[in-house]
Amino acid sequence: MNLFSRGWAWTLDYAYVAFWQAHGFLLRSDPEQYRTPAPGAPEGKAPVLLLPGIYETWQFMRPIAHHLHQAGHAVHVVQRMGYNRGTIEDMAHLAAEHLKQHELTDVVIVAHSKGGLIGKFLLTMSGVAPRVDRLVAINTPFSGSIYAAFFLLPSIRAFSPFDRTLQRLRAEFSLNARITSIYSRFDPHIPGGSFVDGARNVQLDTMGHFRPIADKRVLQEIEQAIAAGDAGTA
Repeated sequence: MNLFSRGWAWTLDYAYVAFWQAHGFLLRSDPEQYRTPAPGAPEGKAPVLLLPGIYETWQFMRPIAHHLHQAGHAVHVVQRMGYNRGTIEDMAHLAAEHLKQHELTDVVIVAHSKGGLIGKFLLTMSGVAPRVDRLVAINTPFSGSIYAAFFLLPSIRAFSPFDRTLQRLRAEFSLNARITSIYSRFDPHIPGGSFVDGARNVQLDTMGHFRPIADKRVLQEIEQAIAAGDAGTA
């Protein structure tokens, strides 16, 4: 891929961010509407917990929420996470409280970027891990990003490959069979990609870190990952 293509992909990626951040701020939606499956949708679908990336509210993942809701899933979000600026561990505890409060079981976590790290942290928590069936992560820096070390903000430096929490999560190899990692051919924020040893890895011909959230190919792969879990396959 040449520099122009990469630059254009980066531009479109941030145009997408600007649109959805403004959309989420100006046209806020009540997440309660997603907790009951859509009328006429197939029954018996697993509940879904959405976990956004850093500096993203749940509204950023509304394309996924709408798609899965229409497919028959009860979709939950953790509004207390706000813009997801806290540590991975702290955000995981907020998500764990939501799962317990709403007595959710057999949950599929669908996450973007940092949300995938929070989701894997949940799988390490003995008190809540049995409530989670699997994790479907989109463009998640499971091995960190080399760019993170160049930032002064602790919230960004936490994605360094040398961060202790990331190193701990990487060492939890036995959990990887419960993960589907979906990632772009070119992700400007995660140059090393999102491949996870032992997981179900799906690299799509998508471009960018944020824009794939609303890509039909990604939405289809999310559904396939959930269906694979329902069928008992990896």
